[in-house]
Amino acid sequence: MVVAGTYDPYLVALSIMVAALASYTALDLGGRVAAARGLGRPVWLAAAAITMGGGIWSMHFVAMLAFIMPTPMSYEIGLTTLSLVVAIFVTGGGFYVISRHSGSPLRLVLSGIFMGLGIAAMHYIGMEAMREHVELSYDRLFVALSLIIAIGASTAALWLAFRTTDLGQKLIAAAVMGLAISGMHYTAMGGTTFAAHGPVPAARGYDLDQTNLALAVAGTTFVILASALIASLSEQKRAEEALREAQAVLAHVSRVTTMGELCASLAHEVNQPIAAAVTNAGACLNWLARDTPNLEKARESAMRIVEDGTRATEIIGRIRVLCKKGTPQRELVDVNEVIQELIVLLRSHITRYFISVQMELAADLPQVSGDRVQLQQVMMNLMMNSIDAMKDVEGKRELAIKSYRTGNEQLMVCVSDSGVGLPSQQADQIFHAFFTTKPHGIGMGLAICRSIVESHSGRLWAADNSPRGARFHLILPTKSMKA
Repeated sequence: MVVAGTYDPYLVALSIMVAALASYTALDLGGRVAAARGLGRPVWLAAAAITMGGGIWSMHFVAMLAFIMPTPMSYEIGLTTLSLVVAIFVTGGGFYVISRHSGSPLRLVLSGIFMGLGIAAMHYIGMEAMREHVELSYDRLFVALSLIIAIGASTAALWLAFRTTDLGQKLIAAAVMGLAISGMHYTAMGGTTFAAHGPVPAARGYDLDQTNLALAVAGTTFVILASALIASLSEQKRAEEALREAQAVLAHVSRVTTMGELCASLAHEVNQPIAAAVTNAGACLNWLARDTPNLEKARESAMRIVEDGTRATEIIGRIRVLCKKGTPQRELVDVNEVIQELIVLLRSHITRYFISVQMELAADLPQVSGDRVQLQQVMMNLMMNSIDAMKDVEGKRELAIKSYRTGNEQLMVCVSDSGVGLPSQQADQIFHAFFTTKPHGIGMGLAICRSIVESHSGRLWAADNSPRGARFHLILPTKSMKA
C-alpha cells in the first residue's frame, strides 16, 4: 500500500530561505577565497565549504521535516551525520579545484559534476537515514532529473562564486541558486514512493516536534551563516583599508619620484629669486653708499628683495606640499591657479626643450571641491608626460592647456602636445597599473592619476591629438554639484 505524505508550507518556505542564504554566503566567501593568499586561503575555503555544504544539508533536513507522514518517523544519527560530512566534503572539493584553476572550463564542469553528484548522494543518504514503517522506491526519471538539477546548480554556484562581486548580482544569483538547490530536493522527493506492507501504525507524536526541530536546525544554520557573513564583511573592510593605505603610499612615492626628476629644474627656479635678491641687495647698498644716499632707489631695491624672497619661499612651499605625505584634505580649489603654479615649476624643462606653452584658461571657471595636492599631482603628471613625449621629436613642440566650463555643472581641462602620440589601442591601456611606454617608466603615474580623479567623482581619458601628439581630457564636478 502506497503511503502519501503532505508538506508543511511554512517549513517548505523556510527550507528555501535557508538554501538562498547559504548560497549568498557561499558566493560572498567564494570572493574571499579568490582574493586570499597564504594561510588565509585555506581558512576561507573551509568556511565556504562549511557554509555551502552545511547550508545545503540544513535545507535538505528542514525540507525532510516539512514532509509529514502518517507513520512514526525518526532519523538514524550515523547516516544523518554522514550526509552532512559528504555535503561539506564535496562542496569543499569543488571550491578548492575551481579556486586554483578558475580559468579552466573543463575543470569547472568536472568540479560541478563532482559537487552535484555529492549533493545528490547527500540527499539519498539522508533519505536512507529515515526510520519509518515503510519501504522507499525511486522513479529513475526523477532521480536523473534531480541529478541534472544538482549538477547544474553546483556548476553555476562554482562559476558565480569566483566571478560575482556586485551586491545586486549576488542577491539575484543567491535567489536563483536557492531555488535550484531546493528544486533538486523536491524533485527527488517527487520521484520517491513510500510503500507500507501491512497495517500502517498511527503516529504517536515525537520526542521533539518536527516543526520545533526544523526551526532549531534552521536557526542554528542562520546563526552560523550570519557569523560567516560578519567575518567576511570585517575582512572586506580590512582589505579596503589596506588598499587605501597602499594607494596613498603609491601616490606619495609617485610624487616624490616625479619631484626627483624635477630636482634640477627646481634648483634653477629657487636660484633665480635668490640671485635676484643678491643683485638687488647689492644695488640697495650702492644707493645707500653714495655721498648723498638715494633713499627712494634703495627702498625700491629693498622691496624687490622682499618680492624675490617671497617668490623663493612660495616655490619651496609648493615643493614641500607636493612631497608631503598626508591624509587627503578637501577644500575649494582653483584649477587655473594650480595650472599656473605648475607652469612656473616646469619652466626650466619647458625652456630646455624649446617647448612653447599655449594656455586658454576660462576666466569664469568655478572652483572644485577636492584635495589640492592630489589635483596638483594629476596636472603635473599630465604636463610632464607631454614634455617627455616632445623632448626628442623634430619640428614644432607645443604644450596646450585649456580649461573651460561644460554645460552640466562640470569643468574640463585638456592637456595636449605635439609629441610622439599614442597608438589607438593604447589609449586606455596606458592607465593600467605597471603599463608604460617609457623605457625607464614604472607605469604607475597615470594609473594613480585616474584613481585620484575618480575619487573626486571625475573622469580622465586620453585620445589622439591631430595631426600629431596626444590629448588628455580631465572632467571634474564643480562645487555647486557637490552642494
